[in-house]
Amino acid sequence: MKTTLDFISDVVCPWCWIGLRNLRTALDELGDDIAVDITFRPFFLDAGIPEGGLDYHAYMDRKFPDKEARAAGLAHLQQAGAAVGIDFRFDKITRRPNTLDAHRLIHWAQGQGKGWAVKEALFAAFFTNGIDVGDRAELVRIGTAQGMDGDVLETLFAQDRDADQIRREVAEAQNIGVRGVPTFIVARKRGVSGAQAPQILEKLLREGAQD
Repeated sequence: MKTTLDFISDVVCPWCWIGLRNLRTALDELGDDIAVDITFRPFFLDAGIPEGGLDYHAYMDRKFPDKEARAAGLAHLQQAGAAVGIDFRFDKITRRPNTLDAHRLIHWAQGQGKGWAVKEALFAAFFTNGIDVGDRAELVRIGTAQGMDGDVLETLFAQDRDADQIRREVAEAQNIGVRGVPTFIVARKRGVSGAQAPQILEKLLREGAQD
């Protein structure tokens, strides 16, 4: 049996990384029972971020002015991340990037069968190492570390290749009602949002394979 999965997310969304790890567990549980064709789809948690990004701490202060509640939320995230092998280091983050270029990198990586590896690398770069994933030079380094051609990536970025496609896909996600990420859409008809437990994702994929 087989099915499809559209994984809609943003690389600055911590719950999306947790959701990706939970998906990995669900796929491992499925084993060879079901072949899942995964497509990573883009989303902008904040479409108003300028091209050069913003100071992370100033941005967070504006978005989450209650510092006590924010600290509690980050602590909860660190706990949830640790449960799936993620080391969230929010203290290392200095920039809140515009993620258009990061989504372009994922798009190109998917065409080379490297989508998952690059997506994981982007999450780790931002959330564990505090790297500005809106910086094209950093994105080229991340891509080449996963076996992509750095010269080709530099050319694609310079030409703004596929930027309009990313914007269209984000608009399409919004048009079908996606308001938060991660969102998992199976077989183009079954969907669920949030960093769902592996068991829920496994059940959703099994049901999708039977459609």
